[in-house]
Amino acid sequence: MSTEHPPLVLASSSPFRRELLTRLGLLFLCDSPDIDETRHSGEAPEALVQRLALEKARAVATRHPGALIIGSDQVAVLADGTILGKPGTEARAIEQLQQASGSTVTFLTGLCLYNAGNDQYQLCCEPFRAHFRELGRDAISAYIKKEQPLNCAGSFKSEGLGITLFRKLEGDDPNALIGLPLIRLTDMLAGEGIALP
Repeated sequence: MSTEHPPLVLASSSPFRRELLTRLGLLFLCDSPDIDETRHSGEAPEALVQRLALEKARAVATRHPGALIIGSDQVAVLADGTILGKPGTEARAIEQLQQASGSTVTFLTGLCLYNAGNDQYQLCCEPFRAHFRELGRDAISAYIKKEQPLNCAGSFKSEGLGITLFRKLEGDDPNALIGLPLIRLTDMLAGEGIALP
């Protein structure tokens, strides 16, 4: 680890978030948080992802005193407010993509940079909208069989074949769709004295 700044820890087991963070050229460790991700009764999606991002960061803080810890969480929200989490099964993934077909789904990514040395944190919710094509059941089934997106919010991987499911993408940071908004993270890191590039 560099001595120019506190150690950097990604509180995630996601290979996609890990790959995104490597783009910034910083040395970091990964530590998987073990938290209950259950939504609280009446909790708004924006509040949910921010709470979970902070809880993930704090969950690994005891193992990394003095570190800067990055926590992130994501949900997909249909126009009617229905939250699409990680499907877990092929049947649920088919159902989610059928719900998304022909509509706009807003992906909300909670991002937290937690300073374990002083218990201070920066926290935000980054939205990104995906406008889905009309998807037939055969196309949905074929996609799910090929990519197995069962551990991805909304049942797709935009960094892979999932890009074919959309007719348009909208947002300030395309990395947010994958689960780690690097533009906002760069701003947060600058707030901790880590200037990039």
